[in-house]
Amino acid sequence: METRDWYDTPLYYDIIFDADTPREGRFLEAVHERHGVKSRTRRVLEPACGSGRLMVEMARRAWQVAGFDGNAQMLNFAKQRLKAEGLKGQIWVDWMQSFDLPGRGAFDLAHCLVSTFKYLLTEADALACLQRVAASLKPGGLFVLGVHLTDYAQEREEHERWSAERDGIQVTCNTHTWPANKRKRLEDLRTRLKIQHAGRSHTQETRWQFRTYNAAQMRSLLGKVPELKMLACYDFTYDIESPRELDDSYADILLVLQRQA
Repeated sequence: METRDWYDTPLYYDIIFDADTPREGRFLEAVHERHGVKSRTRRVLEPACGSGRLMVEMARRAWQVAGFDGNAQMLNFAKQRLKAEGLKGQIWVDWMQSFDLPGRGAFDLAHCLVSTFKYLLTEADALACLQRVAASLKPGGLFVLGVHLTDYAQEREEHERWSAERDGIQVTCNTHTWPANKRKRLEDLRTRLKIQHAGRSHTQETRWQFRTYNAAQMRSLLGKVPELKMLACYDFTYDIESPRELDDSYADILLVLQRQA
């Protein structure tokens, strides 16, 4: 088994997360249709765009796409995916807490769906990200933020396992999350990808930390960013007809935040 950042192997990362991409794209469009402001041009920004799977999906849906990430290998893969389909997009290296937009023009929609926001390990960085996203949106523009809430009463590690395949490449993901440190608001995670590719089988492991949030902590954070107003909350079923309360009765939340004029 090798220790390797899974962001340095964008093909395998892309395969394991791609199954929900069409559903996520439909949901983002439905959110914009229901909660957004109509515009002649539809521009979407993806902080931490990773392998570009959602950039490709939204470009297919005739959105003008832009995204950034801190990993150059991910961005190269994203550029190749767009080019292979004859699609265009703005892509650059940057960080969620300190990004700058190339050129001018604000966005109708921004999104960060799969808990990437939790890589921001301090309150200051989380606030900076939200403020910069707000500044990048048109008045009335939307930010869809997906976060896995933490149950501080959980005393045992959690485990999630799933598999996906593409072009004869099979990837199995095993993710372990250890009980959170409530005082430091940090949780340890480990992901192992088992990959079968070109007749070879190997496993690579990544370890990292997330900042933790329960519903009250998320509400507190949002209360410090008056530029963004929460319009709705959903879960990871991506059902636009089934809004939820922002509370601790479920783990995976999707917040719809609107830029205030």
